[in-house]
Amino acid sequence: MNHYSYPYLNRRFSVYAKNGMVATTHPIATDAGIEVMKQGGNAMDAAIATAATLTVVEPTSNGIGGDAFMIAWMNGKLHGMNASGRSPEKLSMEEIRKKGFNEMPKFGWLPVNVPGVPKAWASLIDDFGNLTLKEVLAPAIRAAREGFAITPVVAKYWQAAYQNYSQQVEQFEEIKPWLNIFGTATAGEIKRLPHHAATLEDIAETDAKSVYEGELADRIVEYSNETGGLLTHEDLKNFEVEYVDPISMSYKGHEIHEIPPNGQGVTALMALGMLKDDAFETLDEKTYHHQIEAIKQAFADTTTHVADPAHMKVETADLLDEKYLEQRRSEITEQAELRTHGDLPQGGTVYLATADSEGNMVSYIQSNYMGFGSGVVIPKTGLALHNRGHNFSMDETHANYVGGGKKPFHTIIPGFITKAGRPVGPFGVMGAFMQPQGHLQVAMNLIDYGMNPQSALDAPRWQFKSGMDIDVEDRFDADHARALARRGHKVSVNLEPNSFGRGQVIIRGEDGALIGGTESRTDGSISIY
Repeated sequence: MNHYSYPYLNRRFSVYAKNGMVATTHPIATDAGIEVMKQGGNAMDAAIATAATLTVVEPTSNGIGGDAFMIAWMNGKLHGMNASGRSPEKLSMEEIRKKGFNEMPKFGWLPVNVPGVPKAWASLIDDFGNLTLKEVLAPAIRAAREGFAITPVVAKYWQAAYQNYSQQVEQFEEIKPWLNIFGTATAGEIKRLPHHAATLEDIAETDAKSVYEGELADRIVEYSNETGGLLTHEDLKNFEVEYVDPISMSYKGHEIHEIPPNGQGVTALMALGMLKDDAFETLDEKTYHHQIEAIKQAFADTTTHVADPAHMKVETADLLDEKYLEQRRSEITEQAELRTHGDLPQGGTVYLATADSEGNMVSYIQSNYMGFGSGVVIPKTGLALHNRGHNFSMDETHANYVGGGKKPFHTIIPGFITKAGRPVGPFGVMGAFMQPQGHLQVAMNLIDYGMNPQSALDAPRWQFKSGMDIDVEDRFDADHARALARRGHKVSVNLEPNSFGRGQVIIRGEDGALIGGTESRTDGSISIY
């Protein structure tokens, strides 16, 4: 089957465009990206306009106080960015115990790291954009101030967050402002976020400097000091966006690119590396079995070794070494086996893909983690802070051991595919530790089975949970599920579609046409120019 053909199995058709395309989880956000593109913006301007608008219309999965990663083909070259924040210098296991905890809580100040999103936006626009940050953030500011309609999936998770934080506020008093600033939301409600709009305006006017050494920084530190937080002016001022070289794996005539640690993109590359010499002619239980076992092998390594690169005891190159992956592949048999790995929690993230007529393509992801994040919102702002510190290990022998000034093991990962030195396009599947599993499945759907972007996303998914347990979607082939069970997998049907991640794909065809797919498991949307 031709790589760019369109089989009848797809539930929806892929979308085609010539000049520009934006794919994400919310129609208002995709429209924001196209709006700035029509004003002369490129794929990067569109990506940041979309990302900023998502903090407004889908704050259930991301926010101004989150982290971000990016892989982009800009000006004929592949670029990578890591904008994940470090923990406060004062953070330690002793500090956690002093505050009455034996492990890192999910809520409150302790799991809060420095936010990377605002500086990521400013840096990417300064380095790659055609427009100013003020022009790019205008659609997001307008949506926050004038209001927007709540979509069904967002409403579901917003209501869940309100119930959750309402129950936690007695123990974590610092999250009380969240209840007033964000409140409740129902599907079809017109929601206005004036504090959020004012914060975005401040970021636009100061090129994000306000968050790190201006008025917003003062507010963050003041509230931290008042309510038992650890963040200081020095923590904020010292944050820098890091441009990095993506790590890559050759796979059947293509190159799959991910961001290096502290992210988990190496997990997907390891699994692909184990399977690159296998011929999978049919997407059947044999393919699923080998995918699952490869992911389990990869997680066993990455949850043990991946951390802040300065503290890793194993080099990333060693994890991707061809002979090592051949050895790991040889350990995969025709039966399911138990692999040792770390815990795989759930999270909340937004992923988006953009492309323009100049040949630029952007794979971008940002997150507050676990929905709205820590629950800490700086009063009179829309600055909801993430809780990435929850991913630190409490084991002092672990490379990812909790400590001050460190980046934790990070789940969010953008993906990108090239072929023979040219960009094929951005792809991603969000959802905590589902992400590398989704990357593996979508990449193989595109490359091994020649699916178009929409079919690659729509295909039924599986998810490794822990031990021998895997979940499958309700439309997963029952015969394949039974065959996996006979191989020793403990198979459960999960009726929650968002448990299997939410993805976007844009590829550039041989003639230059843009071909995109968006997630059918949520309020997925594509806008074109």
